[in-house]
Amino acid sequence: MPTISMFFGIIIRMYYAPKEHNPPHVHAYYQDFKTTIRIQDCEIIEGQIPSRQLRLIQAWIEIHRDELLADWKLCQNGEKPFQIDPLK
Repeated sequence: MPTISMFFGIIIRMYYAPKEHNPPHVHAYYQDFKTTIRIQDCEIIEGQIPSRQLRLIQAWIEIHRDELLADWKLCQNGEKPFQIDPLK
């Protein structure tokens, strides 16, 4: 699972196995926390993460939603996703 972005100690990854389960989502890691977050509405699907880091991830997803959805399409075809700029 490649890392597509890192910022403020948060690692964002996306599987690129063909036919990864929907809905489109990212996997976020922070210290010992991990969560899966839906790209479309920034809601947690699974796991947990501190609220401050969740807000940072949600802001990042809002800024990069189109890029994330393009990466999701690549992943659905078994192709490696592109890196996305970190939150600054």
